[in-house]
Amino acid sequence: MLSVAKDLFPYASQTLRIDGHSLRYIDTGDSASGDGLTILCVHGNPTWSFYYRRVIERFSPRCRVVAVDHIGCGRSDKPPANEFAYTMAAHRDNLVRVIDELNLQNIVLLAHDWGGAIGLSAVHARRERLRGITLLNTAAFPPPYMPRRIAACRWPIVGTPAVRGLNLFARAAITMAMSRTKLSSDAARGLLEPYNSWENRVAIDRFVHDIPLSPSHPTLATLRELEAGLPDFSIVPIQLIWGMKDWCFRPECLRRFQQVWPHAAVKELPTTGHYVLEDSPDETLATMESFLAQFGIPAYDAT
Repeated sequence: MLSVAKDLFPYASQTLRIDGHSLRYIDTGDSASGDGLTILCVHGNPTWSFYYRRVIERFSPRCRVVAVDHIGCGRSDKPPANEFAYTMAAHRDNLVRVIDELNLQNIVLLAHDWGGAIGLSAVHARRERLRGITLLNTAAFPPPYMPRRIAACRWPIVGTPAVRGLNLFARAAITMAMSRTKLSSDAARGLLEPYNSWENRVAIDRFVHDIPLSPSHPTLATLRELEAGLPDFSIVPIQLIWGMKDWCFRPECLRRFQQVWPHAAVKELPTTGHYVLEDSPDETLATMESFLAQFGIPAYDAT
């Protein structure tokens, strides 16, 4: 898995051993530039660090960029569910380990989908290292609704075989997560390549089942704790870049964040879907540029 999508994603992955499993991550760029800033990229489901390839390419010449692959995702190990919890709390704890082991400082969190809840809960535990936050279509509170397309993946008997056997969740995302444009064949291949077998799709299935829909679900308490802590981030600059045609993390989620963070800089992309960085890469990167300038990153040179 260390060489997965190497032709499309030529960055070498580093390895951190956690409880017998290899968590892999990209660590590249200039840690001395941009006031020693580190952009910490945290992906969701069913993507991996490949989703942030344009961010790495654009910003690593001017600051440090770290992009993780959660256990079960991307180039990381994919242990069976009886060997790893595959819960939000477990992924959060792993990310805290990454922050500590790599001694990440001056962090700007960049997170999408499940990466928002995982990333925010991790940097909440290490707030003294945090400089800012950029979120792309995500949530950090108990789900206000359950999209039918995702609920179908949890149906008894047929849900897991569809997700792990037929790869329907990840394959559907190739088209359903786009609105303004179509995903290129290379981008589709890159996103799907780590998830090429029943065994390698374990995390995709477990993420779907980790969405809490009952009071007894353990992740409900984790999300409530995170939601209660969101006001603690009000002391740092926050940017919210939102694809307004996302059927999963709909505009209601953006409004929830705006209520708790009225100071946040907001960029609404009216025709963009869930895969914000794929559907509207130029607008997203340009919006990030203006936000990151306040942290001392040198101006972008397109030549």
